[in-house]
Amino acid sequence: MHVVLESTEKEVPTSTWKEQRTVCQKGFHGLHSAKHEARKREQPIFSTRAHVFQIDPNTKKNWVPTSKHAVTVSYFYDSTRNVYRIISLDGSKAIINSTITPNMTFTKTSQKFGQWADSRANTVYGLGFSSEHHLSKFAEKFQEFKEAARLAKEKSQEKMELTSTPSQESAGGDLQSPLTPESINGTDDERTPDVTQNSEPRAEPTQNALPFSHSSAISKHWEAELATLKGNNAKLTAALLESTANVKQWKQQLAAYQEEAERLHKRVTELECVSSQANAVHTHKSELNQTIQELEETLKVKEEEIERLKREIDNARELQEQRDSLTQKLQEVEIRNKDLEGQLSDLEQRLEKSQNEQEAFRNNLKTLLEILDGKIFELTELRDNLAKLLECS
Repeated sequence: MHVVLESTEKEVPTSTWKEQRTVCQKGFHGLHSAKHEARKREQPIFSTRAHVFQIDPNTKKNWVPTSKHAVTVSYFYDSTRNVYRIISLDGSKAIINSTITPNMTFTKTSQKFGQWADSRANTVYGLGFSSEHHLSKFAEKFQEFKEAARLAKEKSQEKMELTSTPSQESAGGDLQSPLTPESINGTDDERTPDVTQNSEPRAEPTQNALPFSHSSAISKHWEAELATLKGNNAKLTAALLESTANVKQWKQQLAAYQEEAERLHKRVTELECVSSQANAVHTHKSELNQTIQELEETLKVKEEEIERLKREIDNARELQEQRDSLTQKLQEVEIRNKDLEGQLSDLEQRLEKSQNEQEAFRNNLKTLLEILDGKIFELTELRDNLAKLLECS
């Protein structure tokens, strides 16, 4: 694009060029520097270990465990924003990310369990501790940091009232520091041992139930397969939700990059129209064009990432279809088991009837044998009497 510049006698101050360059640098490197500063400014100030729960969003009554075992729960303090947060990670997944406000209340519901409501997250968090001492310590820290948050809010309000012009917020002001499992690891003394459950002994099947036990083994095999698929489905659902959130965030970033690119194009046009220093404008335009190219490359990378996430969603749907197919097969096996149970019950009834008939036949045979023994005895006596009569005659 060729631009004709009109020569004017008005000189552009050096400070104006410096300000423009500073604005461009802040616009492109604001996110990176804000992320780096957020990592430096926010540090854990207290950590403990507990089992984490959240209230069921449907019933608003039942507790749903969000961790399979005790995890590290930490208080974080952001010195720049003067904000306190409660953060807990299960692996690489954040299961608690709650900012403490003055209107929050931590309630002890038992000797080892406490809870608080977070209106921003629209949920209620619950923590189960290994001892009453850990619960009391966590509650004391909650009250302490809640009071500190209240004082910080009052101080901020007073400062806003005394200041005539509000201060400009930085581009990365709302960015929170990245969470890693290493940043909030608790001490070894605070870790609670895992609780194991003793399984009950299983009764051995009888000989008459052998056909049913074989069918039951097949059913248990399919149940195990279904349980594995359910676990995989839960993990894929969690990954899908996290990927969806990332896609939304990336779309917002893409829109911001596009707006920034348009603003830079407009800025280049303005500089070409008002500046008499052609060489300076050309250099500045080259820098802006290079920045635009970098933004376009970033957009391309984000679009490729979105396509990858779409493929993962398709894979998750295929796994869902496989789970539905196995569920149908399990139902068919259960119906077959019911048929076998009916046949087994019928065979048991027939066996019982046959045993009763055999018992009656044995009783009748025993009675007949007794009668025959009596008759034989009588015939023996008769033979002896006849023999004696013959001898006498």
